[in-house]
Amino acid sequence: MSICVFGDSVAKGIIFDEARNKYIHLKNSFVNVISQKFNLNVENYARFGCTVLKGMEILNKHKNELSSFSHTFLEFGGNDCDLKWNEISDSPDGEHLPNVPLPQFEEKYLKMVDIINRAGSVPVMLNLPPLDPERFYKWVSTGNSRENILKFLGDVNAIYKWQEGYSNAVKKLAQLHGVRFVDIRAAFMKENPYSDYLCRDGMHPNEKGHALISRLLSERNFLLCN
Repeated sequence: MSICVFGDSVAKGIIFDEARNKYIHLKNSFVNVISQKFNLNVENYARFGCTVLKGMEILNKHKNELSSFSHTFLEFGGNDCDLKWNEISDSPDGEHLPNVPLPQFEEKYLKMVDIINRAGSVPVMLNLPPLDPERFYKWVSTGNSRENILKFLGDVNAIYKWQEGYSNAVKKLAQLHGVRFVDIRAAFMKENPYSDYLCRDGMHPNEKGHALISRLLSERNFLLCN
């Protein structure tokens, strides 16, 4: 059986390696682990920094291949909801839009699902792991004005709520349109503290986090998930 994956750095298996102080590809990423566990052939088209806009471009390049994959995984939202923190640092009182505003995010996501369905593959939507707001705030503030970023946010926890909104949108779309869905966020939130499963940047799952996602997919049998 073959599956393909479209998404961002989480689906690509990128983590922040503190020892080397840089982002690396994790050998035991959740995609690699489930491919071995279920004896799957996997094409991973996920890209670092990918939004649904870039994801649509990549999907269109490969849409004629989709019929050869039983399932197509979609994992987007983390970069879509992100903001240009250097611009916020320079002008905290200005208007600052996310990379992809939520209505456009939902519209493009549904178009991707439609393309996959029309091709005869089964779409599987994954929502977002939660952010650690304090870590993420420190991360995006590095080299910027922390005071100005906090002025824009009003509260550090606003980062968490903002990102949660995109994760909730993924879940809502899956439920409304009958798309198979894996609730990654709920699995992280059951862990205390869930931040132990995130990298220093407060947003990427670390190796422990990828193992958690792998277990979730294995326990749920994602090929049959609702």
